[in-house]
Amino acid sequence: MRVLFVNRFFYPDHSATSQMLTDLAGDLRRAEFDVTVITGRQRIDEPGARLPAREQVGGVDVHRVWSTRFGRSTLPGRGMDYLSFYLGAGWRLVRECRAGDVLVAKTDPPLISVVAGWVARWRGARLVNWVHDLFPEIAERLGVRFVGGPFARPLRALRDRSLMGASCNVAIGSAMATKLSDLGIPENRVSIIHNWADGEAIRPMPLAGHGLREAWKLENSFVVAYSGNMGYAHEFDTILDAADRLRGREDVVFLFIGGGVRRESIEAQAGRRGLANIRFEPYQPRERLGESLTAANAHLVSLLPRLEGLMVPSKFYGIAAAGRPILFIGASDGELAPLVGESACGYRVAPGQGDVLADRIETLAGDPALARRQGEAARRLFEQRFDRRLAAEAWGGVLRSACADTGSRPDEVLG
Repeated sequence: MRVLFVNRFFYPDHSATSQMLTDLAGDLRRAEFDVTVITGRQRIDEPGARLPAREQVGGVDVHRVWSTRFGRSTLPGRGMDYLSFYLGAGWRLVRECRAGDVLVAKTDPPLISVVAGWVARWRGARLVNWVHDLFPEIAERLGVRFVGGPFARPLRALRDRSLMGASCNVAIGSAMATKLSDLGIPENRVSIIHNWADGEAIRPMPLAGHGLREAWKLENSFVVAYSGNMGYAHEFDTILDAADRLRGREDVVFLFIGGGVRRESIEAQAGRRGLANIRFEPYQPRERLGESLTAANAHLVSLLPRLEGLMVPSKFYGIAAAGRPILFIGASDGELAPLVGESACGYRVAPGQGDVLADRIETLAGDPALARRQGEAARRLFEQRFDRRLAAEAWGGVLRSACADTGSRPDEVLG
């Protein structure tokens, strides 16, 4: 079976959608699928990068199309990057796609499923949408200019048509699947496959003698980490307030690892408030992700409540694989809060409750046995539901069903 993926980023880029696609493409190739990836030549944090136009990555055929390289700093520049990628990827898809292929469209850039849907219909291929987020709803709720109101209606109509025309729409959470159903997508064209982490590459490691903790001089600290993208979808005021309340505890350190459009402003706020208990480190190479995640005693995950059902923070799965307590800042009725509560792998804190977050951190810092139990619960949850091999099996079922075009709903292996 031949499968074509289209997404703006792929290996060696470290963004979440890139890493998920890289994992899945490799797993499918090892399962004897013929896999091609249509992607861009940039890295998410390096718009000027010029990755090879064509190469093989683990047996996967990779075509990288040209696009503008303005990056994410301005809305017009980002729009030009999107538009040029639509054109380049669309042309490459027309040349590569054949009757009987399965074409999988991710959601970076937004609405790439529209382009993929046109090509699939023209070429007689099957379309599968891998829905990591719902646009334009996210942009509307974040107040992005020129997206809300009357501008959103035609975009939504195009998006909905591509969803309705797909053999399957893969949602990354049950709340997102519900939103797809609310859009009128038939139940037999919606499946749930959660994001994942590699349980072999990321495993719990003891804190004592941990190499990265020693390198960062954190051996004697209770480290509360935020690892990954610092974007507009995430809530940071609660974290800063908790750090402010705990400024007198020299043993508690807040560690931000990664980057994103909000990192600079978070650093500036921490500086203005004189929060010497906050440290920043850059993204770590993927081969050191397991070491990076296990360097913390506990991890922070946040999501603005108004974005529940429109996206799911992918960092949750790596943290669970690392076996560390999870402090989730977000809605009580969303995708992650019930998981954290039911599995007893951490705490949920409402946005704005910096005092509660500080109390939870002090509880864990004062009770190593409790922190260990919560971390073990996180790893158990991960092994039962979110390991990479489970996702690969689920995706194999979705793709075979799409190729056969049976109309039946694949099993929710990870539901």
